[in-house]
Amino acid sequence: MNKILKQFRSLHAQREKALAVLLDPDKCNDSATLKKLLRWIETSKVDFIFVGGSLLTEGDTGNVIRQCKNECSVPVVLFPGHPSQMHPDADALLFLSLVSGRNAELLIGSQVVAAPFIKKHQIEAIGTAYMLIDCGKMTTAQYVSQSLPIPYNKPEIAAATALASSYLGMQCVYLDGGSGAEKPVSASMIREVGKTVDLPLIIGGGIVDETQAARAWEAGADIVVVGTAFEKEPELIFALNAKKNNINRIS
Repeated sequence: MNKILKQFRSLHAQREKALAVLLDPDKCNDSATLKKLLRWIETSKVDFIFVGGSLLTEGDTGNVIRQCKNECSVPVVLFPGHPSQMHPDADALLFLSLVSGRNAELLIGSQVVAAPFIKKHQIEAIGTAYMLIDCGKMTTAQYVSQSLPIPYNKPEIAAATALASSYLGMQCVYLDGGSGAEKPVSASMIREVGKTVDLPLIIGGGIVDETQAARAWEAGADIVVVGTAFEKEPELIFALNAKKNNINRIS
């Protein structure tokens, strides 16, 4: 138990950087397409695969996870938008609480529904303070959650929210601009959160090239997550991984 959390904490303690690819089951529900994506992921030596989405209409989370486990050696971490997206074959689960909003269902309600399943199947659950950041346009996550994101130019709000989350016992922090965000979470916000709490910091949404990824890592992100950009241009992860490795060598 806690194998993935230990990896997160080790990255944070050693100031090493990691890259995660987010697979949305709705966008890779064809096994042949997913097979090609997994080949890219395996060859490029991505550190983690996150699986999930804000809204699933046709995708099957279980099928995606099983294929990931069968055809790839990269750890698979659930990033569920709803309790129905959980699956016992994942290596771990980000147990998300939407602390940026005031929707009680996503702060604690869905977690109560999910908890017995997690215990029954002994899934590693990582308590995650999940914050939606306004990165230029309304995303599916914002619409589905019916919650206001943290303003882009208010890093102090994100830092205070992260600090409150740490006092509540959260094990990591996830700042997310959302799928297809117009721009990434700002470096100033990442730095402010990073100097306020001593927790693994995950950054996602709007990262489309190695310059933006490097900016996030250098500001204090432990794990950078790419989803939409990878779907459009899978070979991008080679450049991202090369940039990550270069930062790790320098540090």
